[in-house]
Amino acid sequence: MADRILLTNRIVLRSIMPLFKVLYEADTSPLKKLLAGFDGVIQLSIRGTDTGAFLHFKDGRLDVNQGIHPSPDITIPFKHAAGMNAMFTGGIPVFGGLPTGIWKIPLLIKLVMLLLGLLLLMPNVNPKDPAKRELKVKLIMYMVTNALSQLNKGGDEDMTTWTAKQPDRIYQMSMGPAGPAAYLRVKAGRTKAGHGHYTRKAPFVHMRFNGLEGAYKVLAESKDTVSATADGDIRLEGSPEYAGNIGSFMMRIQDMLLPPKK
Repeated sequence: MADRILLTNRIVLRSIMPLFKVLYEADTSPLKKLLAGFDGVIQLSIRGTDTGAFLHFKDGRLDVNQGIHPSPDITIPFKHAAGMNAMFTGGIPVFGGLPTGIWKIPLLIKLVMLLLGLLLLMPNVNPKDPAKRELKVKLIMYMVTNALSQLNKGGDEDMTTWTAKQPDRIYQMSMGPAGPAAYLRVKAGRTKAGHGHYTRKAPFVHMRFNGLEGAYKVLAESKDTVSATADGDIRLEGSPEYAGNIGSFMMRIQDMLLPPKK
């Protein structure tokens, strides 16, 4: 059975940290423009291991890469996987020593801005601005579909059993033709997540959200799909059984990433 802490860490590194790129591209603030000319690399890693990811700012763009950069400008080490997970799940992070390079203030400010932006994912954050609500829906869509794939790649027993005997199938989420969309592809035990609409074949299951509010109720407020379907917030096309399976795995991921109970 896959270790829950390590599996959560895999999701943190490969499904949550890539959202920094989405947040950075969506940011139109004067502060971002002011700091645009400051390039560099920020490394987050687990001390004594090759586990980590780094943010690479260059020419006004941000790329999020897995692994360890040979010469980062700022390094933030964590004592263990649980210590890193805590930073992204509402707990208290446990650092594995003093960060290096934090005197590079412009880069550090960029990281702080992104971490603050990621708070949009927290269950108790309920923006009223439609643009912020749509951004939250997009972040959750991208995170969930990717996390489903990482659940499989990380060796979750139930997920690997579920994917093992499936032919080539697409599980699609979308908010109208012009809104956010993401998908999970499953094929003979292998999985891959992607943004947008999968165009090479029709979805096996398609979760069509009824506008922004329908998507927000299901993804951000965790309204169950049965009630959401009855109320018209979502239209499920395809196999109800497999749609239910996807919903169960989504709830498992949510449970892994919820802030620890006090």
